[in-house]
Amino acid sequence: MNDKLRKELMKMAEEDQNLLNKLIQNGELKEKEYHPAMKAVHEKNNTRIKEIIDEHGWPGFNLVGKDGSEAAWLIVQHAVLEEDFMIDCLDLLKEAVEKNDAEGWCYAYLQDRVLTMQNKLQIYGTQHEIDENGIACSLPSENPGQVDKLREEIGIEPLHKATERIQERHDLNKSNNK
Repeated sequence: MNDKLRKELMKMAEEDQNLLNKLIQNGELKEKEYHPAMKAVHEKNNTRIKEIIDEHGWPGFNLVGKDGSEAAWLIVQHAVLEEDFMIDCLDLLKEAVEKNDAEGWCYAYLQDRVLTMQNKLQIYGTQHEIDENGIACSLPSENPGQVDKLREEIGIEPLHKATERIQERHDLNKSNNK
């Protein structure tokens, strides 16, 4: 295992999440706007994760451990400025999952993120939005009757539980912004 690379990925993901949480707590994160500080972190992380993937392929468990691999996923999941890169990573991540070198849920989230960015129906129901009434709802899915079965197969909670969690976070953010 490459512990130096693992620590670097963990630090990148931590910086992303710390800034995200700070912006939420300060009421600076808007639903429809890309905060300049968040954009800057994503751009910096995008540059580095591309270099890592070019050199090593998908950073899986064998290379960077479970937490390092999940950190790599988070960085790619937030690479929304570079959709083509995210699409390229889908194949690499799927291959790693098939080799038990990455988590299936990471693939599900990235797959749904890419699909919804392309205005297509998602598969696993991982992507949500907050409607005009402040209610969290899953974006449309390709096969709504199978979503919970698919989610269970990859080890993530049922859709209604995820929606409740997202609603609670949104409500907490709203109360912090008052």
